[in-house]
This record gives sequence, C-alpha cells and structure tokens, in this order.
Amino acid sequence: MAKIISRPESLHDFLCYNIAMGQNVSDLLERSLEGSRLELLHLLAYQASSLQMPLYLVGGVVRDVLLERSVKDFDLVVEGDSALLAETVLRKYGGRIMVHSRFGTATWVVSESTYKRLNVPALQFPETDISFDLISARSETYSQPGALPTVKFSTIDDDLRRRDFTINAMAIRLDGTFFGELYDPLHGQNDLQNKLVRVLHPGSFLDDPTRIFRTIRYAERYKFEIEPETLKLVYSEAFEVLSQLSGERLRHEFDLIFDEEHVVDMLARLKEVKLLSVVHPALETADHEHLFRLNDRLTFAFGKFLVPDILSFRQTLGWTLYLMDILLLDLEAIEERLAFPALLAKAVRGAASLYADLPSFADWKPSQWTFHLDELPALSVYAVWLVTSTPALQAYLMNWQNVKPFTTGDDLKARGLEPGPRFKEILTRLRAAWLDGEVATEEEEKKLLDALQ
Repeated sequence: MAKIISRPESLHDFLCYNIAMGQNVSDLLERSLEGSRLELLHLLAYQASSLQMPLYLVGGVVRDVLLERSVKDFDLVVEGDSALLAETVLRKYGGRIMVHSRFGTATWVVSESTYKRLNVPALQFPETDISFDLISARSETYSQPGALPTVKFSTIDDDLRRRDFTINAMAIRLDGTFFGELYDPLHGQNDLQNKLVRVLHPGSFLDDPTRIFRTIRYAERYKFEIEPETLKLVYSEAFEVLSQLSGERLRHEFDLIFDEEHVVDMLARLKEVKLLSVVHPALETADHEHLFRLNDRLTFAFGKFLVPDILSFRQTLGWTLYLMDILLLDLEAIEERLAFPALLAKAVRGAASLYADLPSFADWKPSQWTFHLDELPALSVYAVWLVTSTPALQAYLMNWQNVKPFTTGDDLKARGLEPGPRFKEILTRLRAAWLDGEVATEEEEKKLLDALQ
C-alpha cells in the first residue's frame, strides 16, 4: 500500500508539513458542493477508508472551494489502486465503471438506480449521469519539451508537484477522520490569498507549453497578477517550444478561451505578451472586441441551432467572430497552422468574405441578398449580423431564407414543361418576386408563372 504522505526530513520541512496539514476546510467544501454530489463523495470516501486508501480532492476544485465558488466537476486522487476502489464502489453501490489500467484511472458513473438504492436525492433535471473520476497518485517526467509525460504511480506529494501552478497544487483529504483536511505543501493558499499565478518550477512551460495559455486564462478569470518570475518565463524560453505543438493542441487552447466569460480580456492579454504572433503573426490583426457578443444571452437563444451538432456553438461562433477581420490569404494560413476542421473553416471564411464585401451590398434588393446569403453557412451570416446589426442580415435569418413560392417542380411538369435548367430559372424568378414584393398572393404568383411560360 502506498504511504499516505511524504514525512518531513528537516525542521523546515516539519514546519511546512504542519502548516500544510493544519487547516480543515470541510465547511467550505460543504458550501461549494451541491448536496447529492457531496453525499456521493462521502460514500466514496467511506469505501476508500475501508480499503485504507487515502483519497483526495485535488487541483482546480480545491482552488475554487477556497475561493468559495460553486463546483460541479472535480478530480479525485487515491494513493493506491484506483481500479480496486472503483470495483469496490460498484459492488457496493451499483452504477457502472470504466477502468483504464494503463493510465491508472477509473470512472464511476452513478445511474438513477444508484440514487434509489442509496436513498440519495438525485440532481434536479441532470443533463447526464453523474460520474466521478478516480486517479491513482502519480509522478511525471518529460523526455523533451512539449512531449507527453511518462507516468509512474506514487504519492499525493509527488502528484501535486507534477502540476502546473501553486494554486492548483493543493488537495483536500476525504477519507475517515481526515475529511476536509487541506494539504498545501507548495503554499498555493498563500498565492491564492495574494492573487498570484505562479508556476511550480522554472521548467514548467518547457514540460508543457500549453501552460502558458493556462497562465493567461487563470490570471484573467480570477483577476490575479502573474507572479514576476513566471511572467519572465512566459517571455523567454517557453515561446520557442510552442512551435513544436500540433495545430490541434493550439486550437484547443483557444477553444478553452472562447468558453470563458472573460474571453476578451484573455485574448487582449495574449496579444500584450506577444503570444498571438508566436502562434501566427496574422492573429495580431484579429479583433477580439467582437467577442463581447459571446456573453449575450440572446446570442445563444437565437443562434444555437445554426451550428451542426458535431461542433461547439460557443467555440465555433467564437472563432467566427474573432477572425472576421482577417484577410483571406492570412485566414488560410491560420486554418492550416491550427488544423481547422472543414466545417469550422467554412464558417470562418464565409463570415470574413461577407464582412469584407458588406458595403458593396447596400443597394441590393431582398432577392439579391437572399440568393447570395444562401451560399454561406447560416452561422457566418449570424456572426456578421452580431457585429454590424445590418437589417438585411436579420431579415434573411428571420424571414427571407424561408420564403418559397407555392409552385413546385411537379406543378411545372403538370404544365407540360420538361425538367431541366428552365425549371430552376422559373422557380428562382418566382421566389425573387415574393422576396421583392412583386407578388403577394398565390393568385398573383400564378399570373406571373403564366407570363413566364
């Protein structure tokens, strides 16, 4: 069985150890967690205790508990075999588990029948089954900058020291009489109180360059300062390894930013520290101010149906708003560097071309607007409307795109017309007549159709 905590070997370590373990935050934990999750967490902790496996909440959830924020998703680290704990929980409480022995992780998924079996109140209108990720404590080493880590099972102390920032390197113990005990060997609570984002060691960004983006996200999300030595690292050797990251990994970091409330501040800060130019110089010309619209509730109420299910609405709209000002040649280069999926690239290009050409459409009739906009993704039209408030774009989205003549291809066949290009010409002309107000009734449409034959 893995030992509980690395014991102090010097007076300094002894003092740090006692300070780290001296505070109980169970009251904060209970205020931050929704009732059902807290009850289920107690059940997990009870089983871990029966197996003599120390169990901890770790990482961002501890940070948010100390900040007295509501939390829903969290990681659990066990000093021992996470699969054994998951299997024990499954036998005792039901549900289902998924085990990944190679990575030392297991997931317990709580089903509705589990709630009934335990007599624990289910969450009101849960979108999905509630799940708990159980991870065996580990250490990590990196063979080269930017490489994925080599993992070895270890103690909670090693597990915390492999993390990114001091404010994410705290744990709350859950099992037995230790419930609520804060473990803070790297003084994350002190940095939290001083509102500082600090990496754990000078090689942190070399180990994982995406931590640079995380530094900016945390600083702007919580309105913290970046600790001076950490900021120096952002400006120095860490930049050179960003080129080794794949386009998918870089794009994912921007996706995470688009999901944040303070997206505009984050992108402005990335520009300030010259990170955008490292990803691609053309990003320096992007207008992050457009992204204020991402936090508009009406934006989502109307626009969410415009994106295919395989794409995230907020992220796709985020990219579309962000890159709307970019020239086509630069846009193509950005898409290639960040490995845009085809649907995302189409939405972004459509918005950029429409935004650039918009002044030349001022005198167009509704039919001209409609036939042009029909060729673009609806999200592209929507994004440009959000930025420009052009009435024609709103009219298209709300009405014009749905206007169709009564006449169909079958009606034209019944009139003795042979299927072919003439079919499309007639139907297009009839649709244009409705859009431009030339006809207003089915009878008027029939008269125009007679004239067209």
